[in-house]
Order: sequence, then C-alpha cells, then structure tokens
Amino acid sequence: TGALSVVRRDAFRKVYDLTERVIPDPLRATRPGPEATIDWACAMAMDRLGFATSGELSAFLDLVTPNEARDWCVKAEAEGRIEKIEIENADGTWRKCFAWPGATDEALAMPTAAGGVRVLSPFDPALRDRKRAERLFGFYYRIEIFVPAPQRQYGYYVFPVFEGTRAIGRIDAKADRMTGVLNITRFWPETGVTMGKGRIKALASELDRLARFAGCAQVDYAKDWLRA
Repeated sequence: TGALSVVRRDAFRKVYDLTERVIPDPLRATRPGPEATIDWACAMAMDRLGFATSGELSAFLDLVTPNEARDWCVKAEAEGRIEKIEIENADGTWRKCFAWPGATDEALAMPTAAGGVRVLSPFDPALRDRKRAERLFGFYYRIEIFVPAPQRQYGYYVFPVFEGTRAIGRIDAKADRMTGVLNITRFWPETGVTMGKGRIKALASELDRLARFAGCAQVDYAKDWLRA
C-alpha cells in the first residue's frame, strides 16, 4: 500500500521503515488508482515480454489478477492498443497471444539471432516465467535455492545456457572472489545436444566473459565438470 519502504538489505533480509522517513516528500508520487495500476502493470509486462497471453501478463509482476489482465487485454484490443498474434511453441503447436501493433513486422525485420553461447540469469525476462519458457523453448528449469540439498536435481544456483535461441544446458558456476577464480562444477547438456569441440570452445569463451564480469581472473573446471 506504500505505507512502508525498503531502507536496505542485510544479506537476504529486507529492512523496512515508514515511507515518509525513507523517501522525501517532494519525491513521493500521488498514489494511482486501481485502473491506472492495472494499466501500468500490464503495459510494462508487455514491453518486457514482447508478446504474451493475459495470464502471462498477470504472472509477470503478480500484481494484477488473471481476470484483471484478461479484461485489460479485451479493452486494450478494442481500443487498438494491442493486437492478437500467433506464436509457435517449441513442440510445433501455435498459441494465440497479444502484442503491441506492428510487433510481428518488427520481428520479421530483425536480423537472425546470433548463434553465440550465453549464460543467462535465472531471472532473465525470457525465463522468469518457467511455464512460458518451457512452452517457447522446451526448456524445463527450476531454481533450487530453496530446495533441501539432498532433493536437488542439479544445484543450489544453476544458470541456464543458451546458444542463439536454443537452450543447450545448465551450468553450476560459482565465483570465489577471495581467490579470483570462477569455479565450474558441472555442466549438464540438454537432451539431444552434443558437446563437440566447437561448442565447448564457445562455452569456454562465454565463461571467460562471465569470469571478467564477476571480477575473477581465471576459470577453474572440476575434473568431471562435463556431464552426459
């Protein structure tokens, strides 16, 4: 409701205080009404997702209900603000979605996606909706930081790995900033992905980039890091 604001974080814990003691009065905006909030939340989600079902718009922030997002889509389409399009899923089926007008033309005009290997954040907008990621990419991913260690399938904080628009695996990597080393514990290729010399070289190049980003001088691979 805006009565409290976050002052800081201590590790994973948020510390709160009264908003008037955190944000100076000249910087506090007038609280918007429900309709304005729904419009902002759905439009913001559409901006970041590019295309979405009403359910995916609702799930992006979990700020509006599925019914509110559905009503917003009906109204926005009637006003010409959005339009219906069809998106091909990973299994070859098609799904009706909504997008801003002209989105398909913009997509067709874009260059082919680069084929390089990239390590993504588990919270990347393309993947943060796990059901959507599975539908679009055929990539089943769950972050396991809250799963008890004995029950984890992969690891505490495993990163998705993509090559172009294809999910090729997931990797368990941890930066040790005390020693300046990015430790690679495991890499699990997706089913049907062959880790030949070229793909391993591309992955190694991406991990070198990730190491620099994390402030590490080198990458260290565990003996059995590459799994079948």
